[in-house]
Amino acid sequence: MEQSGLGQRPLRPPQLSRPSRSARPVRRGPSGRAQPVAYLYLLPAFSFFAVFAVAPLVHAFKLSFYEWNGITDQVWVGLDNYVTVFTDPKVRAALWNSVILIIFYAVLPICVALAIVGLMARVRIRGRTAFRAVLFVPTILPLTVVAVAWRWVYAPDGPLNFGLDLIGLDFVSRAWLGDFTFALPSLGMVGTWVTFGLVFVLFAAGVQKIPSERYESARIDGANMVREFFAVTLPALRGEITVALILTVTAALRNFDLVFVMTRGGPGTNTEVPSMFIYRSVFQIRSIGLGAAIGVILMLELLAVNLAVLWYRRRGDLSA
Repeated sequence: MEQSGLGQRPLRPPQLSRPSRSARPVRRGPSGRAQPVAYLYLLPAFSFFAVFAVAPLVHAFKLSFYEWNGITDQVWVGLDNYVTVFTDPKVRAALWNSVILIIFYAVLPICVALAIVGLMARVRIRGRTAFRAVLFVPTILPLTVVAVAWRWVYAPDGPLNFGLDLIGLDFVSRAWLGDFTFALPSLGMVGTWVTFGLVFVLFAAGVQKIPSERYESARIDGANMVREFFAVTLPALRGEITVALILTVTAALRNFDLVFVMTRGGPGTNTEVPSMFIYRSVFQIRSIGLGAAIGVILMLELLAVNLAVLWYRRRGDLSA
């Protein structure tokens, strides 16, 4: 066997360099998820939500069981405030008005926006970007500004009546916000004008992600515009429709700015909504417990509607 020379050290195998600290893989739990320390990044947002959303909600729920005017001692009344809410015809009328406003805030804008994006998917329209930008403007305007502007439009001597008189429809002219029949629909049309831009932009963005091959396949199969809409466009927009429903229904149920500035709940109580009734209960008749009870019921109504929308979306995904 060959031996090495005197004083000559044997050769050692080369040592691999140790991986740097930055190159080491991230430690993960048994299920492959990150360590719980990652949830610390959510702590600031969760703390903000807990302080400014959860805590006031819990406090309002507590106050709903008391009779309190904001100054004297609180008196425990149990469920009396909730009984008043469900037995008072004015409160029931306010809740019904909020349901009617859902038609103008949610159903009408979504239906019109779906019809337009269905047409845009079939027909090439120039200036689509500018068109979307113009329609989105009402969404970013302060609702107080919108209310003042539309109150001027609906005024007896405003532009709407002037235009109707100009084209010979003077018998249609009226004090729109003072009419017991047309006050709530007139208010609802303003909500349609505000929410339509947001809904349309959501749907227009959703249509752009649909592969063109689907439309080509439908047209090869002989599908007309209506069939193409229900077979291709509408199923692909389920996610956008869910988001639009949640946003618009929430806006309809918590509507306050437009009602307060435009009608103050009038004429009579024809445009009274729950948020307006909460304002009157707390700041005018000083019944804070009753206002808190209405707020809790309104929150539960919002939660029920949103959960129903999410459940319907999940059911559609499972059946697809």
